[in-house]
Amino acid sequence: MNEKHYEVLVVGGGISGAALFFELAKYSDVNNICLLEKYEDLATLNSKGTSNSQTIHVGDIETNYTFDKAKITKRTAKMIEKFCLMYNLQDKIMFKHQKMALGVGEKEVEFITKRYEEFKEIFPYLELWDKETLREKEPLLVYADKERTKDRPEPIIAMGTDNEYTTVEYGEMTKELVKAAKEADPSKTTDVYFNTEVDEIEKIGDKFKVTTKNGTVYTADYVVVNAGAHSLYLAHKMGYGKHMGSLSMAGSFYITNDKYLNGKVYMVQNDKLPFAALHGDPDILCDGKTRFGPTALALLVLERYKGIFKSLGQCIKTMNIDGATFKIFWDLLKDSDIRNYVFKNFLFEIPGINKSLFVKDARKIVPSLSTADIEYAKGFGGVRPQVLDKKEQKLMLGEASINPGNGIIFNMTPSPGATSCLGNAERDIQVICNYLGKNFDHDQFLADFTDDK
Repeated sequence: MNEKHYEVLVVGGGISGAALFFELAKYSDVNNICLLEKYEDLATLNSKGTSNSQTIHVGDIETNYTFDKAKITKRTAKMIEKFCLMYNLQDKIMFKHQKMALGVGEKEVEFITKRYEEFKEIFPYLELWDKETLREKEPLLVYADKERTKDRPEPIIAMGTDNEYTTVEYGEMTKELVKAAKEADPSKTTDVYFNTEVDEIEKIGDKFKVTTKNGTVYTADYVVVNAGAHSLYLAHKMGYGKHMGSLSMAGSFYITNDKYLNGKVYMVQNDKLPFAALHGDPDILCDGKTRFGPTALALLVLERYKGIFKSLGQCIKTMNIDGATFKIFWDLLKDSDIRNYVFKNFLFEIPGINKSLFVKDARKIVPSLSTADIEYAKGFGGVRPQVLDKKEQKLMLGEASINPGNGIIFNMTPSPGATSCLGNAERDIQVICNYLGKNFDHDQFLADFTDDK
């Protein structure tokens, strides 16, 4: 059987795999790198532009981020911006829009005002916008009717900015990362293989044997699996991460028939809900029309729009169902806020009633929005693995990673995985180079991608 050997093999051609592939090629002396992608092109799943909100999640308007998390996220988000500027991708795949976190009602107004005072230390560019300022910047947030004759009854306030890069087409950025990797050092081997789905990974001696479903075998000194929920599936097959399960949450979107917002409008997060609050975004793939979402729907698949039964069995296995799993689900569903949220999001998917129900929520952003103004965005949205920690019996929010320390890493990257791709790769490349006795030019990386001193 023909085997191809690499020093490092990366599984998964989304933006996380591409970011690591790029950093290995440009900033390390690893000379032999391979990227395996199961489909016909890069970024066909969650990194695809229609599968996510196209947002650079900095932590300034995401109200579920703590002060400490916002500082970390700001650093990794800056890497996205610097990569795009380095390769002259601004106004091609990266854009500036105004953005804000909107508070509606007295309680949220107080929350936003307090948060602004706290977070302007990290984000000095943030401004506090009252109703009259919002009337100029985002008039549809203020008026209760389409004729703009009366204001909405609730008090509103927002913290925001109108001079930062906010939006990226992550599917195109994935391709630019791989292109930059291949051009970084022509003397290196930087192979990319498509239509190559990994079936099994085995540790044999000090090497890894990677067998694909088409029968091709690769070997590698180090393997990193950046394949979303499939990362946990492959980890379980090797006996790792058995204390984890995965709950597949699908996000859908609705899109307007015209431009309704000038920029990104995020809502105050309900702390009880582990999923993103509704937000409105100018969609750079749909001529700036406003995309509202995401919804949150539990599905028994690891991938969206790839056939209902294609990954059903893998999804059930990856859930790793036992008493601890049911305990996590029960603890979530016994809370009426979460239970009602789950039920309502299920109804958002049912034709005939979905639009009218969704509009009621979206009117918190645009009070005059009607069912005639929006359509269900067919083919938009992806699946995010929400990792269950069965030891702690709770959802693990944010990225999860399994590193047994023997030359393989499995990464699961729920939102904001795309924003943190270069930062996660920075973490992994240091581990890889230490393990292989290779060098990572960290100083040059920091000079190129951060403001670290």
